[in-house]
Amino acid sequence: MMNMVDIAVYIMCIGLSWWALQAFRFDVLLKRPKAAQAIMLQILLSIALGHLVASFFIQYLGLSMGFGKMF
Repeated sequence: MMNMVDIAVYIMCIGLSWWALQAFRFDVLLKRPKAAQAIMLQILLSIALGHLVASFFIQYLGLSMGFGKMF
């Protein structure tokens, strides 16, 4: 059951990071912001950022569930 929650958190965080990166102006930094490489960069950045955020929340959830077993 916990694995399903982990997958859902990862997908949600990657989606949220993709949505948040849409507000970032890549056209200022890149020569061709509409090129396939620029889109791939956005996808990879959203996966990396989503993975970091999801890992934080999953680790926090695991630690908070384990914290109750300590006492």
